[in-house]
Amino acid sequence: MAGEIGILARRRIEAGIIAPLYEEMRERLGEEQAQAILDAAVRKAAIAAGRNFAAKTPGGTDLRSFQDLQALWTQDDALEIEVLKANDTEFDFDVHRCRYAESYRQMGLGAIGHLLSCNRDGVFCTGYDPRITLERKQTIMDGASHCTFRYRFDEDGDRT
Repeated sequence: MAGEIGILARRRIEAGIIAPLYEEMRERLGEEQAQAILDAAVRKAAIAAGRNFAAKTPGGTDLRSFQDLQALWTQDDALEIEVLKANDTEFDFDVHRCRYAESYRQMGLGAIGHLLSCNRDGVFCTGYDPRITLERKQTIMDGASHCTFRYRFDEDGDRT
């Protein structure tokens, strides 16, 4: 989408704001509670973002319109991906380099990078179109050699 700030730049800005808040929560509530709060807040924000993108999608949402959004996530060389399949019901790709993970580690936030970025992916697509689901077995953020994204579209699924 022309004129949109890339997601990588957005995540860096957000992380700079979230980091001191997270540290304060961690000191007062402990690691487990701080991570649970951050996880819930980020997931809710991702669902809302998905709904916002859906509302701006002319002609309604489906897996093809979802694929068109990929340019925002890869903008600024944020991801090096290999698309394996892209059709009306399947969108499979592997990520071989993730600058989101690199950025969080450089910012000293590697321990919560999965909460700041990775956990958004599955719920963003739910907010965008509940008929889209994500299965991912591994991520670079968690130490794997690559991330596996396997999106599926169920035409008969619930749109609510």
